Amino acid sequence: MASTRAAIRYAKAILDLANSKGVAEVVNNDMKSIASAIQTNEELSTFIQNPTTKGEVKESALLEVFANVNGITKGLFHLLFENKRFEILEAIAIQYSHVFDESNGIEVAKVTTAIPMDADLEAKVLAKIATLSDKKITIENIVDPSIIGGFILRIGDKQYNASVANRLQVLKRELSN
Repeated sequence: MASTRAAIRYAKAILDLANSKGVAEVVNNDMKSIASAIQTNEELSTFIQNPTTKGEVKESALLEVFANVNGITKGLFHLLFENKRFEILEAIAIQYSHVFDESNGIEVAKVTTAIPMDADLEAKVLAKIATLSDKKITIENIVDPSIIGGFILRIGDKQYNASVANRLQVLKRELSN
């Protein structure tokens, strides 16, 4: 939990700095690509987490892998080197996107579907979102075949379950009563 708190502190500090330089969105794109790279590349993740690898090696490797990121993002790599905190880089990248969205009044709607969303389903989901939130919404699609069909929509702490699996559960409960 302490690492999450630390990650949030770093993320907020970086956002303040990025805002003051007018590059908050550029840095947000950097953070998204860093989080994605660490999540999808086990080798990179293991390398960053490895306590025996020297900080200088980690910093120069990150500067090489993410050579085209903004100066503020490169500054973060150096800060993590100085504070010996490379292991929370992924958490910082994720938290940065959260605080960036929050500060811009953007809420993320997580939409779980059995297959990737098509334009028709996206329109239905957006219509439902309009009834639940008045903020700017970005949709994040999670594909989970176990829901069979329909969708599950989660915005903040609200959830709307219109999945076939859920309807079958409800039907099963009603039939067993």
